[in-house]
Amino acid sequence: MMAPQVVSSPFLKPFFLKTPLSVASSRRQRRHTLPATFISVSGECPLTLEEVLSFLGHCPELSLGWFEEGQLVAFIIGSGWDKDKLEQEAMTTHVPDSSTVHIHVLSVHRHCRQQGKGSILLWRYLQYLRCLPGLRRALLVCEEFLVPFYQKAGFKNKGLSAINVPALTFTEMEYQLGGLAYARRNSGC
Repeated sequence: MMAPQVVSSPFLKPFFLKTPLSVASSRRQRRHTLPATFISVSGECPLTLEEVLSFLGHCPELSLGWFEEGQLVAFIIGSGWDKDKLEQEAMTTHVPDSSTVHIHVLSVHRHCRQQGKGSILLWRYLQYLRCLPGLRRALLVCEEFLVPFYQKAGFKNKGLSAINVPALTFTEMEYQLGGLAYARRNSGC
């Protein structure tokens, strides 16, 4: 099943992931289930590919893809959330017209790692979110070793997450979307 195409914006480009034949059998699997060429910047991806495709279908305006020469090299998948902190339910739920975006996954193609694409895409995504009416903040969960990466991007540590995935613990991070949209990224580019 393919997600519908999205309205164009300065940063957002619609993209589609091809569903492998084994998705139905991996429905309950909670390890990294994105296409093998992509690596999650959040550590182990807590979503199955089927869940990623579902979010692309329900709220494509909260996802962003980076393309080079027609190929998807990095992407972010988000959904709406309406509570102060993320709960287990947030892993599979999209709440329309909410003031919070739950960033489920930031993923970069394995051949594009260690080039700054993850941090650039995250910065562009946050700038894009600032332009969407009614959004006030972004939440995500990540493994402890990634807390400095997200803090450098402006996220604040909210402590241990209530989200439970077997053998993994997550830290919840929050980003306030107030401020000027399209602020210049301090990257030396």
